[in-house]
Amino acid sequence: MISANPMLGENPLKIPKDRKFKKVEVAQALRWGIIAELDAINFYEQLAEAIEDERVKKVFLNVAREEKEHVGEFLAMLLEYDEELKEMIAKGYKEVEEEVGVVPKSIP
Repeated sequence: MISANPMLGENPLKIPKDRKFKKVEVAQALRWGIIAELDAINFYEQLAEAIEDERVKKVFLNVAREEKEHVGEFLAMLLEYDEELKEMIAKGYKEVEEEVGVVPKSIP
């Protein structure tokens, strides 16, 4: 099992040097990638809200949009590695529709 360092930028993983990741470890790495991208989106959008210079604000919002694309890339791969997650997302969509009448948009 791989472990995360709370200082992700400094040393994200204690990566085993003598072997490749197992399937479960690849799924964990993809989840951490998603977490990091979501955190970056929040960070850049919060900075954009606090900045008056529209040029700088535009750059931060553009970078945040790019991070959203990265979330999609990681999620696409994660759904290949974690069948249960794919099933649970489908169940969650169905529950939202049943409980509050909102039909969630499907992920392409």
